[in-house]
Amino acid sequence: MPAYIDIHNAIKSQIDQGVWKIGDRLPSERDLADEFQVSRMTLRHAVTMLVDEGILERRLGSGTYVSGHRVQEKMRGTTSFTEIVRSQGKVPSTKLISYQRKLASQTEMQRLNLHKNNYVIRMVRVRYADNIPVVFEETSIPEKLIVNFNQTDITEHFFQALTDNGYEIGKSQQTIYAKNASDRVASYLNTAKGQALLALTQVSYFTDGQPFEYVRSQYVGDRFEFYLENN
Repeated sequence: MPAYIDIHNAIKSQIDQGVWKIGDRLPSERDLADEFQVSRMTLRHAVTMLVDEGILERRLGSGTYVSGHRVQEKMRGTTSFTEIVRSQGKVPSTKLISYQRKLASQTEMQRLNLHKNNYVIRMVRVRYADNIPVVFEETSIPEKLIVNFNQTDITEHFFQALTDNGYEIGKSQQTIYAKNASDRVASYLNTAKGQALLALTQVSYFTDGQPFEYVRSQYVGDRFEFYLENN
């Protein structure tokens, strides 16, 4: 068996046994190579395999860390980020960047079936799982739907607030594509400028077909993944 496979298995075993925990920084490649008595090239090959598997993650200018398990979203139905994170045993949290009342833009009018003089609540948030930033999110919501909601209802548990007020959540339409992180987004997600992100555009609807939310999201690819399930 090649040496890098042995090292791969040894590091993975140490992580499974709790020698290194989620979020821990690994020793430098030089120190690890000395520990396993192999060349740095061989050590790097083993580490790269673990990064590709999502077990480790490299942070530019900082080092290599034990990665948390990726948050997964099944591409079926409409589910809130909070519900997805909680269903996987993680703690969701949100940082609100901005919250504004604005006249609907042309795109918002089209996606949310609004008229020229309609207003939206437009907010920008960073969403976390176990205090690790996962997604940078820009959301537009028709103001007329949420006149009786307080800001906390909207920013922290919007889907729950909707159902508590008698709305029935239906389908969503989603488009996924690749996008490079801008300076601003990279700083909020603790990743590198230019890093490839998973970008998602989503319009969510009530069961009567009325759109209630237009979201533009950018996910860190090694912390989140989408998967499809066909019946």
